[in-house]
Amino acid sequence: MDRLFDKKALRRLIVPLLFEQALAITVGMADTMMISSVGEAAVSGVSLIDMFNNLIMSILAALATGGAVITSQYLGAKQQKDACKSAKQLVVSVGVITTIVSIFVMIFNHGIISLLFGQIEKDVFDNSVIYLLISAVSFPALAIYNAAAALWRSMGNSKITLKVSVLMNIINILGNAVCIYGFHMGVVGVAVPSLISRVVAALVLMILLYNPELPIHIDHEKFHFNWRIIRKILYIGIPSGIENGIFQLGRVLVVSIIAGFGTVQIAANGVANSLDAMGCIVGQAMSLAMITVVGQAVGAGDLEQVKFYTRKLMFQTYLYTAIVNTIILVSLNPILSLYGLSEETTRLAYILVMIHDGMAIILWPASFVLPNMLRACNDVKFTMFMSIFSMVVFRIGLSMIIAVHMGYGAIGVWIAMVVDWVFRVICFVGRYLTGGWKKTSRLNKA
Repeated sequence: MDRLFDKKALRRLIVPLLFEQALAITVGMADTMMISSVGEAAVSGVSLIDMFNNLIMSILAALATGGAVITSQYLGAKQQKDACKSAKQLVVSVGVITTIVSIFVMIFNHGIISLLFGQIEKDVFDNSVIYLLISAVSFPALAIYNAAAALWRSMGNSKITLKVSVLMNIINILGNAVCIYGFHMGVVGVAVPSLISRVVAALVLMILLYNPELPIHIDHEKFHFNWRIIRKILYIGIPSGIENGIFQLGRVLVVSIIAGFGTVQIAANGVANSLDAMGCIVGQAMSLAMITVVGQAVGAGDLEQVKFYTRKLMFQTYLYTAIVNTIILVSLNPILSLYGLSEETTRLAYILVMIHDGMAIILWPASFVLPNMLRACNDVKFTMFMSIFSMVVFRIGLSMIIAVHMGYGAIGVWIAMVVDWVFRVICFVGRYLTGGWKKTSRLNKA
């Protein structure tokens, strides 16, 4: 059997994705460390709004995923013309949608913060408003960047996205250093460089996509909405967007619970989140690779290759996730010392990271990487319903019981998170083993 991706092709796809994810996480940690010098109110404000930003970004990423699935399937089916059409429809659609979202967020920023996080301390609220306003301006650029990056990955070319990510993060980190330490701009010094870096990255990736020699490229013809292709993209993107949106909204609501416990718990949660993301680097990269590889196998109509690459990528995800998280857990004390937080905040952050990274070794890949295999097979409704149910019942409902009523605070929230993971593993592994995804992928004929 001729494989769609040999070992070299997989390495060319996955290795740059790993570096790209590691770079993004490392820069995120550096952001948190630098803003820590401004004070815990600034850390808290940024961490709260980052939860909302993650909600928006997850929806944008879901739309990009919809485009990536469709273009990957077109490439696997050797339908290059339709792949190029879907690329253009994706970029324009996400640009329009996020412009509308940005305007809405800028107008109603105070209400959004109050609704999501309730009564928080005034200095935390003020920092949150500033950070949210500037972040909202960057949403359209971020959406176009995500869409363009997804198209490059659909072609199996993740080196380009890595190089642009390096450029984007250099701009971001240097800008933060100058604005925070040089000009003492506080929260503004974190938000403005992020805005500039996202605009530059989106422009670079889009300019490169105008190369007609690429398997997927953007042409110079006048744009018209192609509703046939948009419907296909949205068939994947909308359920994934709802799923991701509810998931991130649930995380925001959970953080709003933590916000009621005071600045120490908010700051510890924010620092722990930045460290936990390091433990998910491999999984995040493999999730992106899964879309490209399985999507092309689906387009080629090859059931055996779908199974083969799913097993291969999941094995690699578990192996390297275990290695990365073990290193983090062993090195946790010196890492936390870099943040310069109070003893109480550091101690709580330590416990939260131990819970997350210890359990992530066992549960995270099947909870969050395997569902992308299902999405690449168009099995998006199942992942949406199961994820929403688990978020509402376990991540939110159980958090209220353990964190609030039982008095465990942030630790209770993270215990509820682990229960959510267990349920997701049962659902998604069961779906894969029973073969329900074959119907939506139209591979049940094999």
